[in-house]
Amino acid sequence: MYGTLRGALAGRKIAFDRESYKASVEGRIVGVGKTIRIRSMHVHYDLTVPPEAVEATERALAVHVQGCPAHQSVKDAIHITWAATLRAGDRTLTVREETHAAPA
Repeated sequence: MYGTLRGALAGRKIAFDRESYKASVEGRIVGVGKTIRIRSMHVHYDLTVPPEAVEATERALAVHVQGCPAHQSVKDAIHITWAATLRAGDRTLTVREETHAAPA
């Protein structure tokens, strides 16, 4: 998802700070002993863009999971959510999308 979002930003010619662009991932593992499985994952992006690129960046965030081969491969088995801290000039925004649920 990280690389897909980076490509979506580059494809839209959004100048983002490549040095500070980061993602952290938290996962929930279930099971006992040798048989475990990933139940859910949450990806948090942290990126800085120019103030005039906020709307385009929000659109890229909104659609990036649809273009991510890894997400598309596991979305029916693992509940995946994401959020982003978006810095633009003197503003800091939080953008979220949490509708990609796997069957229980």
